[in-house]
Order: sequence, then structure tokens, then C-alpha cells
Amino acid sequence: MEPLKHECGVAMIRLLKPLQYYQQKYGTWMYGLNKLYLLMEKQHNRGQEAAGMSCVKLKTTPGHEYMFRERAEGSNAITEIFSTVQKGFAKETPEHLADARYAERSSALRRRIVHGTPALFYHR
Repeated sequence: MEPLKHECGVAMIRLLKPLQYYQQKYGTWMYGLNKLYLLMEKQHNRGQEAAGMSCVKLKTTPGHEYMFRERAEGSNAITEIFSTVQKGFAKETPEHLADARYAERSSALRRRIVHGTPALFYHR
């Protein structure tokens, strides 16, 4: 694996409050995911070869999924990753998408820590 250098970017979002707080303040519990998308897009044009996103849920119950990872290659990798994430949301009902408590309990995509790595590694 090639070491990270100055041309690689890392974006990390950690939500310190429960998802209900972001639902009340910003109108959506997906605040962290939306912010991560913006941060990754700001780092986009650096000769990017790939991008990745990982999510980790803290304080999960044993036996339940606590980590999620999505990777993609190419110049449109960020768009590809987030379209995959949005496809996962398409399976949910509108009532579930509006419910922050349901989101906190259910899917691996809705985690308390969201970490994205645009411009992952360069191969020369």
C-alpha cells in the first residue's frame, strides 16, 4: 500500500449529539452524511483515482452490524458512492426516513461517525 501524501484528502464527520438533535435543528437526521458529501466534493479535483466512505456506529448491541464501507474507482467515484447510499434509503418508507430514532436503530448507513476518504491512493 502506498503511503498517504499531500495530494490525498481525508474528510471526517463525528456527530456528538443524538440524531434527534440534528432532526430538530436542521430538519434531517442525515446532516452528517450531507456534510460529508460537501467536504468530499470540495476535495474532488486532485487527480482523483478513487474514493471511499466508511461509517462506524458506537455503542451498538452485540451481534448487530456496526461498520459499513463503500468504495469506488474513477473520476466520478464520489457520485457513485453517494448514489449507492441513496439507493439504500429508497427502500425505506417516508415515515422511517423522517424518524431519527428509527434511523439510529436500523441501518449501517446511518452511523454516529461518518468518515470519508476522497482521493484515496495514487498509483504512479
